[in-house]
Amino acid sequence: MIEYENLRLLNEPFFEEYKRTFSDTLERGWFILGNNVSAFEKDFASYCSSGYCAGLASGLDALILALRCFEFPEGSEVIVPSNTYIATILAVYHNGLVPVLVEPDINTYNIDPLRIEESITSKTRAILVVHLYGKSCDMDPITAIARKYGLKVIEDCAQSHGAKYKGKKTGTFGDFGAFSFYPTKNLGALGDAGAITTDNETLYEKIKALRNYGSRVKYHNEYIGTNSRLDEVQAGFLSIKLNRLDEINAHKRRLAEMYHNGLKSDFIKPVVEPDYFDVYHIYNIRHPERDRLREYLLQNGVKTEIHYPVPPHQQKALEEKFRKSYPISEEIHRTTLSLPVSYCHKEDEIERVIEVLNDF
Repeated sequence: MIEYENLRLLNEPFFEEYKRTFSDTLERGWFILGNNVSAFEKDFASYCSSGYCAGLASGLDALILALRCFEFPEGSEVIVPSNTYIATILAVYHNGLVPVLVEPDINTYNIDPLRIEESITSKTRAILVVHLYGKSCDMDPITAIARKYGLKVIEDCAQSHGAKYKGKKTGTFGDFGAFSFYPTKNLGALGDAGAITTDNETLYEKIKALRNYGSRVKYHNEYIGTNSRLDEVQAGFLSIKLNRLDEINAHKRRLAEMYHNGLKSDFIKPVVEPDYFDVYHIYNIRHPERDRLREYLLQNGVKTEIHYPVPPHQQKALEEKFRKSYPISEEIHRTTLSLPVSYCHKEDEIERVIEVLNDF
């Protein structure tokens, strides 16, 4: 059986280094906001070509605190793609704000810049873009719209570690880049973890306070903050894997190229464009008989996933909040299928997946 993902195998090359950094941290006896976190923040900011990085407890917290930092009036509107994981939208609601869903480009699955402007109102305060599946959004027109209307730009980079648009890495186009280091990500921890990147020192200092109960000085609280701190153990693990992130991305890109070149035209494959450096956190195809195809693959020894089976506006938690239809998003969610493309997969396994798919 070819697994969709195997986190043990994915992390096996790092086991010995993980053991050493865990032992060092244990012996040092400092577990919150210590040397490991500071070192990772510095190195990840450098990797992203960003001025600053603040480590947090999760990618959702990164989105929540990025929005909270601006202190938008309650009820302000935030532009969000209709085709995203629900965390993006939850972050908006957790701040007392209103998400305004904008349909994606059917070819890239990312928010369609041509549809953003028509959704802007006097209440709009920000555009929250999502670099889905490891492909950057089309950032030039998005940042131009933001400048035109005086809007903040927040990038959800949960799936785009190392992805580039016109040579520039995601997380550096807007006011904030919000990253998740969930274990399945290209840069994954061994538990929940996240971070925010920014070039604005004032915003960076505020985020550091917000993550730590709103405090810059112990027992003195400047903001109504929260507890969302990247811990020392996870920071140590992430620093080890960060040294190999380009290698991980290169491996996934190589497997993706095999799919590009090997799969028949029966399948709608991810679009490849010269201005984009895609890192394939997810390699998705689309097919009108997705469910039958998935069952066929399983019967032939290939496990897959669906990212995501239900669009956000049709989730039970949100169904009363969105009354209109989003047909492009619905079509993507109805037909999308994620294929094995992990750092732990070997090329002969991908060749087998291609063979099974082409026999469907």
